[in-house]
Amino acid sequence: MQGTREEARYDLHTHSCVSDGMNTPEENVRLAKEKGLTGLAVTDHDTVAGIASALAEGEKAGIHVIPGVEISTQAGGKDIHVLGYYLNYEDFALLERLAGLRATRDARNEQIIRKLQGLGLSITLQEVIDGLGRSLRPDESLGRPHIADALVRKGYVRDLRDAFDRYLAEGKPGYAAQPRISPQQAMEWIREAGGAPVIAHPGLYGDDDLVRTIIEAGQPAGIEVYHSDHGPAEEQRYLAIADEYHLIPTGGSDYHGVRQGVVFHGDLGSCYVTGETVERIRQVAQQLRG
Repeated sequence: MQGTREEARYDLHTHSCVSDGMNTPEENVRLAKEKGLTGLAVTDHDTVAGIASALAEGEKAGIHVIPGVEISTQAGGKDIHVLGYYLNYEDFALLERLAGLRATRDARNEQIIRKLQGLGLSITLQEVIDGLGRSLRPDESLGRPHIADALVRKGYVRDLRDAFDRYLAEGKPGYAAQPRISPQQAMEWIREAGGAPVIAHPGLYGDDDLVRTIIEAGQPAGIEVYHSDHGPAEEQRYLAIADEYHLIPTGGSDYHGVRQGVVFHGDLGSCYVTGETVERIRQVAQQLRG
């Protein structure tokens, strides 16, 4: 039994090891079950490779798995992320487009490694890949947390947060950015794949005027109000923006698993929405599919 729509709890922002999370998609589903969630969305960076296995595990565990993605974009000189829900994860055009984004991500990773080497750090991309402890599939995506893990293993930093604070965060000496698509284009891709687009963690961008510009240009279905890095003030601001633009207020933990004993960004299920919110998102996607 999932209970009534009001009692249901869904974490709409989770990552697995097919991008930069630590757990397999199946492990995240089982963890959601342990935490008493009704469901979760699988939203890996620029890939949908973990959705099929998560759906299969959800069937076994009685957990509602929502097919999703988190697409990397740029606007106003900032990295902006766009979430997509209930999309057709087997859509050929979407798969081709995401493959192109992963190629851009790969080029960025190589640039980061070169910058770190230029700072005197002995690190290679192969060492980052070897740290996975398994082969990297073509449809998987390496991210900065993987590079941070390698820096920890080599003793250059204390932990993941130290790696970002010293080298990998935007504005730090190891940070690199490649040209990316716009948030509006990502939203169009999601809609064309039958999904509902949502602006991810707007509080992390530090520019609400830019958030408004993105909303007006891209016409998303929702905005992520509840997030592990949003405090009460941010939640109130983005609830007001959601109301102003008639957007669905969504939420999720942005769970990436446990690295060096620390949960990053937040624990699975620590931010969630009700079944009513999920139904509103599903209806938007259903309307797009006709």
